[in-house]
Parts: sequence; C-alpha cells; structure tokens
Amino acid sequence: MNELRIAVCIKQVSDPEGPDSAFAIDPAAKLVTPVGIPPVINPFDERALEAALQLKERFGARVTALNIVDEKLAMPVLRKALAAGADELIILKDEAFVSLDSPSAAYVLACAIRRIGGCSLILVGRQAADWGFGQVGPILAEVLGITSIGVAQRLAVEDGTVLVERLKRTGYEVLKSPFPVLVAMDADVELRLPSLKEIRGANTKPVTTWGASDLGIDPARLFTRNVWRLSKPPSRKRQCFMANGETVQEKGERLALKLRSDRVI
Repeated sequence: MNELRIAVCIKQVSDPEGPDSAFAIDPAAKLVTPVGIPPVINPFDERALEAALQLKERFGARVTALNIVDEKLAMPVLRKALAAGADELIILKDEAFVSLDSPSAAYVLACAIRRIGGCSLILVGRQAADWGFGQVGPILAEVLGITSIGVAQRLAVEDGTVLVERLKRTGYEVLKSPFPVLVAMDADVELRLPSLKEIRGANTKPVTTWGASDLGIDPARLFTRNVWRLSKPPSRKRQCFMANGETVQEKGERLALKLRSDRVI
C-alpha cells in the first residue's frame, strides 16, 4: 500500500477542565475570556491526532496537522501536535479567518487540503469544546466531495480502505469506506504523552503559515459567527450542613432527614 497522507484538523480552545472562576463573561463584547489558564488542543481533536499517529506507526503514514488561528496564536499548544508525532504543522492565519462560522472554516480547511495535494484520510474531532457545533467536519467532507463518517471509536486500514468502528445503542457497527474519506473521532482514544526528547524535536519539524492569498480564498465565501446574546452564568449559593451526632448511626439518620427535607431523596 502506498504511504497514507493523513490530515488532522486541530483547534486551540480554552481548557474545558478549568474551573468556573477561570472564565470571565463579557456580555457587551459577547465573549468568554479565560483568566489565568492557558489554552489547549481541543480534546476531541487530540483523539483524532492519536488515531492518526497509531495509523502512522502501523502503515507509515505522513501526518499533517492543520489549524485555523481564531484569536491569539499559542505556538506551544500547537507544537504539542508535533511533539506527539505529527510530521508537519500548517497554520492558517489571516485577519479574514477570525470568528468564522462553520461553513467558512470548512471552506478554508478545504482550500488548505487541496493546496497540499489532497489526503487519503482526514481526521477531525467530533466537536469543539468551546462552541460545540460539530459541523465543520461534515461540511468539510461535503466541500471536498468525499465520504464522511462520524462518532468513530477506532480506525483500521485494510486493502486500500478504512474500517471505522462506532458505538450504537445495542453494541457497535463497523463501516468500510474507500479513500478519500473524512472521519470524526469520538472521545475513546487518549493522546500519548511525548517524551522530553520528542518535545525538543518538535522545534525542528516544519511549521508553515498560510494566509487567505496563499490559499486563493474567495472573500465572498467567508462569514463570521453572529452571536446575538451571551448571558451571564447563574449565581451559585453554597451551604454546608454538618450531620453531628454521638454515633455513626445518629449522624447517618440526621443526614438522611436533611436530604429528605431538601427533597434530595
């Protein structure tokens, strides 16, 4: 089998594991701003990257990571893809690429994939941890005119086709598709931790930056997200109840009575 060419679309997002206090909401600007926590690669995209790296280990694939810079560029975050094992990183950066809606982002990614000569396999995360639309992957496949398979748990390659396993309510199913194909990965694969040597080696791997003019972007096809309203989160009140008692049984009884009075049980 010829060497696989795999493109993995990765997005930089605010850490979804951060506490509520680490995010400030600006209703006027309609933005959520992280305070004191660094961005991360979208967790679902990390799963897609790991799936690509596993195929690379087995079949000698070349893995290209693609990123559209939406706001601020955090190179240490994106270099994590190179440290984990991606062969190159392509950054799509332009003022016209800020706050794109899903069809526009898919169009920009499609232009980049066409410029690198196409790919046998395109992997994306099922959805992003910030907006959670889950639209870019399927739209990207539509723009490129290729097959799209979503919510994948595992991947395998066999005789020039890709085998995709995905969960169903009653078990799982295996889908088979010829190349080229786009697969949206679910959260079943954890991204490997790179070694110190691999982290240092990431600095020697190629990083390419393309703008709208490099990709031949049609400005008429770019539209930004239109956020109508961004509400403040509801306030939270916390109370502490101490179930005191002389014995464990007495403490348990008082706790049960309190939970019943609060309609918890």
